Amino acid sequence: MTTTAITNIASLVTNDPALGDGSPLGLIENATVVIDGETVAWVGPADKAPAADDRFDARGRAVIPGFVDSHSHLVFAGDRTAEFNARMSGRSYSAGGIRTTVAATRAASDAELEANLLRHLDEARRQGTTTFETKSGYGLTVADEARALRIAAAHTEEVTYLGAHIVSPDYAEDPAGYVDLVTGEMLTACAPYARWVDVFCEKGAFDGDQARAILTAGAAAGLIPRVHANQLSYGPGVQLAVELEAASADHCTHLTDADVDALAQAADTTVATLLPGAEFSTRAQWPDARRLIDAGATVALSTDCNPGSSYTSSMPFCIALAVRDMRMTPDEALWSATAGGARALRRTDVGVVTPGARADLALLDAPSHVHLAYRPGVPLVSAVWQRGVRAV
Repeated sequence: MTTTAITNIASLVTNDPALGDGSPLGLIENATVVIDGETVAWVGPADKAPAADDRFDARGRAVIPGFVDSHSHLVFAGDRTAEFNARMSGRSYSAGGIRTTVAATRAASDAELEANLLRHLDEARRQGTTTFETKSGYGLTVADEARALRIAAAHTEEVTYLGAHIVSPDYAEDPAGYVDLVTGEMLTACAPYARWVDVFCEKGAFDGDQARAILTAGAAAGLIPRVHANQLSYGPGVQLAVELEAASADHCTHLTDADVDALAQAADTTVATLLPGAEFSTRAQWPDARRLIDAGATVALSTDCNPGSSYTSSMPFCIALAVRDMRMTPDEALWSATAGGARALRRTDVGVVTPGARADLALLDAPSHVHLAYRPGVPLVSAVWQRGVRAV
């Protein structure tokens, strides 16, 4: 098998303290990475690098792990430009929010949904994302939720069943009946395509008891829980996520001291996934990442890419927001967008550049990862390797 050495790396982020300078990022200066097939074969100082069949000169630039986007909603049709424009213009808008996307998604063909998914995946890859999770949740019928997951599963192993995004418009007068559908026939149809089960635990969506029923039914079907928790208001989502050992509690915007303490105590089990694109796009309160990190919680950053509240696929943009508005350091933000996302997906083979890991790398047109926050909005990702193959 052909090996490739990426040489002349000014600064390499490994996310392994033992390999580098002892920091969480495991930085190595003047580094080389050797790729063998789909995996990283060797990492270290350039003057100790083994021979390789091919060579790629990084020309004094930085290399980081590919971003791990652990929360997105990419199987949908249409957009909600009018809704965003009204919100940003201070005008009222009542076209239906998520229900608007549900109607467009139901009306779209499989080919149209897949083409839209692939367009967003390519967009994300060009910005350094090499691992992504995505959800259903815009179909809300048995057939539409199952086809969304089937389409997603053809392109990623991290697929989440989110039949419990909102109560289906078809069950507006019978939310209990919709919970029965989500935990019964819909779950049976969707579970074969998914790894995860999720629920929007929030006022106007699903309360704590409904969320518990949905997550426990999903777990009984072999799916691992994750929770949309405490985005719009204080509520039971975070505590439920910790209790059920969910892989992540996502959003975490409105947290009590007890919620923060619970996430800190569950740092090895439940990751607090923060989604700054949603706050940016809705002018909402920012999650307090500093509070969570200082308490000892594990934090991930993700895009929440969706057509309504966070229509961005850019992890570098989310890093810049986290540093500017959520009180994270550049080092913490990068770790959370790579290793933190991997933790939220319970993965050890991505989000790191270590021997045996998947060879997912991004080359920055900059000497340091700090430029991701230092130069917001600048397209700094100049090359991407995914499973050892140059993808960008």
